Amino acid sequence: MLTCCVTGHRQFPALSRETLWGWLESAVQQAIDDGYACFLSGFAEGADQMFAQIVYEKSRRYPIRLEAALPCRDRYRQLTHSPAACALLRVCAAVHMVSEDYAPGVYHKRNRFMVEHSSRVIAAYDGRKTGGTAYTVNYARRLGRQLVLLPIAGQFM
Repeated sequence: MLTCCVTGHRQFPALSRETLWGWLESAVQQAIDDGYACFLSGFAEGADQMFAQIVYEKSRRYPIRLEAALPCRDRYRQLTHSPAACALLRVCAAVHMVSEDYAPGVYHKRNRFMVEHSSRVIAAYDGRKTGGTAYTVNYARRLGRQLVLLPIAGQFM
């Protein structure tokens, strides 16, 4: 089964929610049209949860599945305090807990898990050189994953 994951920043100050939603929705639809049936989200605020919501909505019309990749149980407990995130977690076909406990580097471990289990990575990435999204984009490149860069910064490296 072809799997696609997402990586993205938590905030996009100069970008409207509607614009980001449209770009993500288009990228998810293209993945569905290309035969992807499994969609993996790390459930961070921002692009990850937006992606999860889009996949869930599309799953009502297409035979696709949403899966979560969480860094640790503490993050799962945090998400259960958000009604929207909790509702999305309940509709996931699988929830992968990458580590039991929080430790430094657990979010990078989660990101590596998602890239290693996907052949396409959708990135809501503005070109920053550091941070989790930059790390994940570079890791996807190193592994030769198909990378779909949303036009957040207008032009990418």
